Amino acid sequence: MSQEQLALTAEVDLSYLGRVERGDNAAALLTLKRIADALGVTMAALMGEAGL
Repeated sequence: MSQEQLALTAEVDLSYLGRVERGDNAAALLTLKRIADALGVTMAALMGEAGL
C-alpha cells in the first residue's frame, strides 16, 4: 500500500502521515487506530512493528 493510499484510507493528511512515519510527529491514539484499521492490523501489532 502506498503512503498516499494509506493516508486516504485512514483519513489522515498525507504530509502528517509522513511526519509520523519519520518520527517527526507523535500520533494521537485515534490516529494510530485509524492507521491500524487501514492496514488491517491491531494497534498492538502496529506498535510492535514500531518497536514500542
